[in-house]
Amino acid sequence: MMKLHSRKPCIENFYKLLNNQRPERPTLFELFLNYPLYTRLAERELPARSEDPDLEYLKLVVEAYTAAGYDYSTCQGSSFAFSTKQDNHGKSTISLNEGFVITDEASFEAYPWPDAESYDYSRLDNIRAFLPDGMKLMAMGPNGVLENVIALTGYDNLCIMLFEEPELAKAIFDKTGSALLRYYEIVAQYESVGLIMANDDWGFKTQTFLSPTHMREYVFPWHKKIVETAHANNKPALLHSCGNLTMVMDDIIDKVGFDGKHSFEDTIEPIEQAYERYQGRIALLGGIDVNFIINSTEEQITARCTAMLKRAEDRGGYALGTGNSVPEYIPQDNYLAMIKAALNY
Repeated sequence: MMKLHSRKPCIENFYKLLNNQRPERPTLFELFLNYPLYTRLAERELPARSEDPDLEYLKLVVEAYTAAGYDYSTCQGSSFAFSTKQDNHGKSTISLNEGFVITDEASFEAYPWPDAESYDYSRLDNIRAFLPDGMKLMAMGPNGVLENVIALTGYDNLCIMLFEEPELAKAIFDKTGSALLRYYEIVAQYESVGLIMANDDWGFKTQTFLSPTHMREYVFPWHKKIVETAHANNKPALLHSCGNLTMVMDDIIDKVGFDGKHSFEDTIEPIEQAYERYQGRIALLGGIDVNFIINSTEEQITARCTAMLKRAEDRGGYALGTGNSVPEYIPQDNYLAMIKAALNY
């Protein structure tokens, strides 16, 4: 693996910042990286053949996250997912009105709803022998409640359904939410899992996809149950959600009860401002805008990241990372300039 640092993973360090305390050292957070970057950090490729491809891929991710200096490694607990007709392969953008499969009561009844219990979660046990001391997994979902409902119905169709057929809309949300909740109930029980991630995009640049009233009625109750499931298993619950969530941040913090919030954009609210607004109420994760990382020099990236770490140094409750994730079009050296700000702080 790449020799970027001498630190060892310490999930307790990450828990400390999620409690809005000052961590022992500058801490990193990322929802996920990308395969070329995983191979660069781990300094190896996936084997050409494997009896357990899912475990082999997770081992590669663990090696990469360890090499980069994270206290956890990201994963999905199984291949549990909701099937649609959407084809994402090779697409740089995806329409929220493509691939929907539920349009009425009949298609709702006919849809093959996934059963979380029927999937294989053995990777969560089998990875334990390969996890470094002090490291745990952050278990993500196959997107969240709202994202999956939009994929199943189409965004425009959902907006109309909420007003013309609210009972059908509620049935879809409840069926989706209950299936996802069962998935999280399963993964939260594994010893290797230390963090629960609810990844569910909720908004545009200017507002939430649905009105705050609809979010509170259909979406938040299921996320509250996911948070309660995590906490019942003594594990923090994190939210990844893109979009402008200003109108519902009090709900996210005070009513749903998430321990950390991820995904920030400079065009909505720079992480520096968000930190001043919410510090002490919820841990803030990442926030260095993806567009900024792409278009800035390594020196500019390091300077901004160092300044953000300095801002949070005495107050805590912050982990350094991108505002969203690390897609392949982010220059790898720019990503390294970001994390080195924490490793060398």
